[in-house]
Amino acid sequence: MKKKVYTILVEHFKNWGITHVFGIPGKSISPLMLELENQEIQYVLGRHETGCGFEASGYALGKKTIGVAIGTSGPGGTNLITAAGQAKEFQLPVLFITGQPSMQDTGRALSQDSSQFGTDLVKMFEPVTLFSARIERGDLLPLFLRHAVEKAYTGEKGPVHLCIPFDVLMEEVEPFYIPLPDYISPVVSPDIDKAISLLDKAKKPVLFLGKGAIMSEAYEELRIMAEHWRIPVVTAPGGKGAIQTNHPLYLGGYGLGGSKHATEYLKSGIDLMIVVGSKLCDMSLSGFTSEMHPEHMLQFEYNLTFAGKSVQVPTQIILGDIKYNLAQLIQKSGASERDYEMLPIRGHKPDMNPEALLSAVTAFKALRASLPNDAILFGDAGSHSFYAVQHFDILEPGTFYFDEVFIAMGAAIGYSIGAKIACPDRHVVCITGDGCMMMHGTEISTAVNHGAPVIFFVLNNGRLDMVDKGMSYNTGRSVGAVYERPLDVSQFARSMGALTYCCHNAADIKEAVHSALQSDITTVIEVMVDPLEIPPILTRLLSLD
Repeated sequence: MKKKVYTILVEHFKNWGITHVFGIPGKSISPLMLELENQEIQYVLGRHETGCGFEASGYALGKKTIGVAIGTSGPGGTNLITAAGQAKEFQLPVLFITGQPSMQDTGRALSQDSSQFGTDLVKMFEPVTLFSARIERGDLLPLFLRHAVEKAYTGEKGPVHLCIPFDVLMEEVEPFYIPLPDYISPVVSPDIDKAISLLDKAKKPVLFLGKGAIMSEAYEELRIMAEHWRIPVVTAPGGKGAIQTNHPLYLGGYGLGGSKHATEYLKSGIDLMIVVGSKLCDMSLSGFTSEMHPEHMLQFEYNLTFAGKSVQVPTQIILGDIKYNLAQLIQKSGASERDYEMLPIRGHKPDMNPEALLSAVTAFKALRASLPNDAILFGDAGSHSFYAVQHFDILEPGTFYFDEVFIAMGAAIGYSIGAKIACPDRHVVCITGDGCMMMHGTEISTAVNHGAPVIFFVLNNGRLDMVDKGMSYNTGRSVGAVYERPLDVSQFARSMGALTYCCHNAADIKEAVHSALQSDITTVIEVMVDPLEIPPILTRLLSLD
């Protein structure tokens, strides 16, 4: 018996084990909304489509499956594009579905037209997804859906987009089922022996870990590699959390939010730099001069787009599945872990003068002291996250997520909500700022209404701090980065039903975090920090020449 296209789609979500779908309704996608309720999949009504896309991405990350975000045609679809770009940078399989007025009316003047005659969503999604297509007939659904999930799961995972017109959703077609792809055989590099040779010969190597090291979950392989060859470890901002920060081989971060230990070591004359999962963007290599270039580079990457291009030294690229290739390297070399005793946490001791304005450094020390080791943290775009990169210690690998490449403001707000819905038994914390709150802070209402007790740790200094300080440092003045009337974060969050605290010192923070952990309510902890404190971002130069 034939079934409606919208029924078959939702049946696929159900069979894939999806419990929550994220979006904002509209006429062109209304059949999907109704069918989600019929099949008892919870529809998470967001406050803005971009936030919905972030939440679907956080859900995909937390549940280790595909996420689904649905937006209506026209502006509903364009609002999802930013979220797709961020999902692509995190290599997350997210299915973005957008609507379109009826296919039979294409070419006529239509409200919110998303076809090639209007705002062509298929073309607009192409740069930020691995596959973007319009399904123009119901009988094409099996082929296009199969292409979409295969692209989302094969090799480097990532988001995909399907635009489905209203009348196509209403068509009746023969039922079918496409399972999510099984584990795809990884791409194995033929150059593992060359990598082993470089490691064996190295006299002064460094292991430089990026976000790809975290997304591949290669924590054990990286630790064994570092310990076997006794390689000091440095992390890019997005690689924070790939290794415990109290491991004796860990020197700290490099780039924005970097540490003095890492910088001094990189300046001391490196013969081999082993890069794992980093594009080596300007934020990761901020302050990296030609005098710091290693003699050789060994780079583990999923694709060749940026590999071997950022630092002009002889580079051996190990292309393919990062975790699998590292495992092959360990197996072939006979590498084994060593019994390293964890060291006391290193770090800057902040000024604890209660009379002084609260330092962001102090705030993150207090947060670390108050959270369980396995709490999952998402860092938002801004100086607040670079403070965390530098001063928040990671005691369990894989508990800190931050992107320094696409770096969309407010993304962490949605990611933390989606991750909490996917992992209700884990404590999830969003590190964000007042600027990001003004971008997507209304998603706190989504968390409240859907019972997602995320802890939002919001640094408030009344400005876009990273822009303000960076512009002032490089040009002598700042324009357009300070709010004349700052956001009252606590009042804003309270209006949406969240439990709120406003903190002025470390004791306030510890008390607020303790209360938040004990409650089952979405909590916003506003932290009033010194607006004149200089964040660890000034190695990134702005040239107006």
